[in-house]
This record gives sequence, C-alpha cells and structure tokens, in this order.
Amino acid sequence: MVVRHEMIPMPDGIELAVTLYLPPDGGESRVPALLEYLPYRKDDAMLARDFELYAYMTVRGYAGARVDIRGTGRSGGQLPAGEYTEQEQLDAVAVIAWLADQPWCSGAVGMWGISWGGFNAIQVALRKPPALKAIIAVDASDDLFHDDVHYIDGLLHLDEYAVMIDHLNALPPAPDYPLDEDVLTDRFDGEPWLLTWLSQPHDGPYWQRASLRPDYSRLTLPAFLIGGWYDGYRDSIARMVASCPAPVKALIGPWNHTFPHNAVPGPAIEWRVDAVRWWDHWLKGLDTGILAEPPVTVYVRRWHAPDPGLAEIPGKWRTELALPPARTQHWRLYCRADGTLAHQPSAEAERQLRYIPSAGTQAGHWWGELTVDQRGADAFSLTFDTEPMDADIEILGFPRVEIHGSSDTTPLHWFARLCDVAPDGTVTLVTGGGRAVGADMLRSSAPESPGGMPLELHLTSWVFGRGHKIRLSVSNAMWPMIWPTPYPATATVRCSETGTRLVLPVVPAESSPVPAFPVAGPAEYPAGVRSWGDMVPAGWNLLRDDAGTATTWWRGTSGTEFEWGRVVDEESLRYQVNDADPAHATARGEARTEIHLADRLLSFSSVLELHSDEQALRYRYRRELRKDGVLVRERAWEREFIRDGH
Repeated sequence: MVVRHEMIPMPDGIELAVTLYLPPDGGESRVPALLEYLPYRKDDAMLARDFELYAYMTVRGYAGARVDIRGTGRSGGQLPAGEYTEQEQLDAVAVIAWLADQPWCSGAVGMWGISWGGFNAIQVALRKPPALKAIIAVDASDDLFHDDVHYIDGLLHLDEYAVMIDHLNALPPAPDYPLDEDVLTDRFDGEPWLLTWLSQPHDGPYWQRASLRPDYSRLTLPAFLIGGWYDGYRDSIARMVASCPAPVKALIGPWNHTFPHNAVPGPAIEWRVDAVRWWDHWLKGLDTGILAEPPVTVYVRRWHAPDPGLAEIPGKWRTELALPPARTQHWRLYCRADGTLAHQPSAEAERQLRYIPSAGTQAGHWWGELTVDQRGADAFSLTFDTEPMDADIEILGFPRVEIHGSSDTTPLHWFARLCDVAPDGTVTLVTGGGRAVGADMLRSSAPESPGGMPLELHLTSWVFGRGHKIRLSVSNAMWPMIWPTPYPATATVRCSETGTRLVLPVVPAESSPVPAFPVAGPAEYPAGVRSWGDMVPAGWNLLRDDAGTATTWWRGTSGTEFEWGRVVDEESLRYQVNDADPAHATARGEARTEIHLADRLLSFSSVLELHSDEQALRYRYRRELRKDGVLVRERAWEREFIRDGH
C-alpha cells in the first residue's frame, strides 16, 4: 500500500493530521474511504497497529484514513475538554466531507474503530453526514454513564485508563516532540479529564449528550457491531439489535477488549472478511449476500476452569435471528433460607450479610476478562446453589436478580455474580452486575411489589453442563472494580415466594446455520518498527495484613523502537482499603514515558492520588517534564468532590 501524511483543514482554521493508507496504485483508482478517528497518537503509540489493520483493507479496494482528534497526536488545536465532545463530532463531519471530496475517493465513506473509535462511529452516525454510508463499531457502548469505564453500573470506577489517558494527553506531537510554549500550554497544561468525570457522579445531560441509549430511533445508518464475552462493553450490542431501526449485524465472540483477528483468549478469527463484505454492500453497492444471512452470530461458551491465562475458550459458533432469541424461556429460581437455589421457594426467612469493603477482587476489574476461582469472593458473599444439573442448560441474554431486603446503612451498593460450580468445587464466573441503592429503595416483599429491586447482570452466553451447579452470589462490595461505600453495614436478604430470586434467559436447543471463519494470517508491520512488553493490566497482586487492610497492585512496561528513536512507557496502579474503615480508601496511579531521540532524552511523568473519607473524594494530580534529566515544566491539581451516593 501507499502511505501518505496530510493535514485536513477545519472550518475554524485548525488542521487535523491524517495518515492515508491507499491501495497499491496510490490513488489512481477511486475507492471508498474508511475513517478511524482517535486521540491515541497515530505516529507513535498506534503506528504499528494501524499499519497492520489497513494493510489488509487496501489490497481489497479500500483507503484507510487514520485521523488524530483535535489537540492530540499530530493534529493542531487545543486538547479537548474530554471524550466525545461536540467539537470532536463536528470535526468528524468535516473530515468525512473532506475524504469524500478527494480525487482518489469514490465519494462513499465508512466509519469504524474499536473502543473510542467505535463509540464515536456510533455518535457521528447519528449526525448523518451525507457521505457516511455505514459504520462498524467494535467493543463500543451506547451508554456513557452506565456502561463506560468511569461509572460501571452507575458506580464509581477507577482503572488504568484514567491514569493512561491523562498522561498521554500531555505528550507533544511525534516524531519531533516540540517543547515550544504553545504546545506545552495546549497539552501539558491541559486540565486532566478525570476531574470532569469525578464532578459528574450521576447520569444526566453530560453523559447523555453522546449516548445513543435510550433513544435508539436516532440510528438509521447500517451498523455492524462486534463485541466479546470478556469485554465490558458488550451489553450495547443486544440493546441495539433489539431497538435500532437501522440494519444491524452483530458478532459476539470469546474475546476481551481487542480486535477478533488477534484476540486472546481465542479462538481468534479473521473478521475482516465479513467487514469487507459489509463495506462492499454499503459502500460499493455489491450484492455480497451478507444481509441474507442471520443478523446475529454468537460464540456459545461452555464451561472452563477458572484460569486468567486460558488461551482458548471452549464452545461453538451459532447464528440467531434475534438477541435474545425469540424462543428464550425465563427460569425463575428462588433464593432459599438454606442457601439453595430452586424453582420452588422456601418459607419466609432472612439471611444477613456483613459488608466487607475489600470483597470482590477475584471478580476482576470490570465485568469481563478471565478471572480466578470465585471461592475467594464467595467467602464474603451470600451464596445460593442449585442441585447439580441433570442436563445441559444454555443461557443467552441478560440474567436478572430481583432483590428483596434491607440494610442498616445508606448508601450501600449491591452486587450479584452468576457462577458455574464444577463437580470438583471450583467456581467460574459467568457474569455479574451491580447498582447503588439506599435502604429506602429496596422494595418490600409484599405481593403487590413482586419485582423487588431489579439488578440486571451483564450480557452473557454460557452452558451449565450436566453435573454442574448454578450459583448466585450476593455481596455489597466489588473492590477494586467499584469504589467502596463509606460506612460499615449489615444487609438483610429476604427468602420466600416474594423474596429474592434469579431470572435466567434459558435458550432451548435449536439447529441453526454454523458459520465458519478463516484463521487470521500473519500480521504485516512497518519497516523499522519493533515493539515489546504489554500495558494491559494483568497479574494483579493482592495482600491482606493482620490489621484488616487489603492492598492490590499492578505494574506494566512496554516500548517501541522507531527509525527516529525509542519510546518506553511504564504504568502502575495500587488500591488500598481497610475493612473496618471503608471511608478512607485510596488509589495511586503512576505513569512515565521516556522518549529517546538522537539529540535529547525527554521524560514525562505523572502521579494520580485519590483518597476518600466519609464526606468527600480528594484528588491530587502532578505532571513533570524533564529534558536530559533537568526539570523543564511541572503542573499540579488538587480538588475535592462531595460524595453523593458513592
């Protein structure tokens, strides 16, 4: 392919940087353009990944356009005030018009991407730019508050992303890395985004401005949605399939937050075959047959032992006409006083649960990813088990827990985990969910309010095998995924016919076409670029001391060599809480980037500290820039936020 670097003028005079990946003829033929629009620095951090992704598409008659968002990477302008701003979307509309007008472009544009690129593909599609014909959104969400990484399930969440993005935003453009005053003012001095997120602890206009949910009627452009059972953004796929008027195709596989062709866990597939068929239909007007196929393809997960290092998930592919399928049956299983879970309820009874703030580490850091044995988390939970299954039971959809109970303190969060208990006693996490609720929000168990407090678990697929048990675990903490509530507490769960119960979306067996996917071929990378290490948080450490304090931490390192130099990144994140004093929880994140150039060494470092007490969250953040070891610039921020239900 032919690679070009150009600048795209915006109506206000700012220019956005684009790398164009053109077919081998260098633009002699007119082809559709595929736009990916990110703040993740196309000229250093994402260079190797972008090259590999677009090398596949250009030989199949498409041009790739990888654009840095305003104020990031090599694009001009000031760092935006946060994610998915109005300016970001207006710029995207202008970029699409510019691409459609290029002499090498057929006039048709598709927008695609993973994570941020999937989010803004959905958002820009709502604006209906004339040249935008269809989108592909991988691992993206329709709900910025409930299902993004700031307030998971509407509850305060802090992870590696918050450390990474505010550090990354301070870096000057690659590969020159200028340190002039304008660049440092626009980027290094830019206010950290976490400050904004902490100031918005409830759903409302800030989050809804760029969320598709709940008004799905706005999406009329065709959308191909791709997700993974081990990705935290998968819920949006089922909601969009069910509610959008646009043609929607869905693919959900056994993957974490990654593209399916290089996914771990696998099996990985060459999904870009279907991406090309999708683009050929909507951007070239070719009849590829893709719309004649069932719109939903899912990987049905079967049991595996709890193992964070598992390379491949057991299961099989299946197609469906809807998600959840029309034949879904809803099993209602009652939580019984003796700790069992059954179709028949027990007599009226109550079970009590003491709030353990450090509970939940075994469930991971969002509602995805491979996890360890859940018995460690179950030790601090109320558990309810079925008898061993006498036949395989498959679920597909959103399990739901209807909680009847109370608590002696508010606020107090509620969490539920759905697990598979193997005959040998090991416990594998299937899915989970949480919500914030005060004691007064828990409904009574009176017959006139049979629904209880609804707690919807995240979208899942699983087969509970013969001889295995279904387990529901209920707790009031999911640390460090969710920031702990401040007060010691005891919760009460009611067990009876009108008490707490689990509702499962059970899917009876039915034959359907079994799709076949090619295995991805070898990756193609740019000359002179070599990467090492991994910044994905894994291998978390957990330590509990005799004083009741729990500490969990992670550290990662990665680097890339370029023809012009070397970039090395380090990050760490540590959480701490005491079970007798949950109000005073802490988190500390550190990030460091060293940029080794021929004539200088630049070192950017940042430290994030978040502390809480009964009334407030206290934020401290510091950035430093050193050139050849000498301090060049530093900035610091401190802020206090009143705890409002978190």
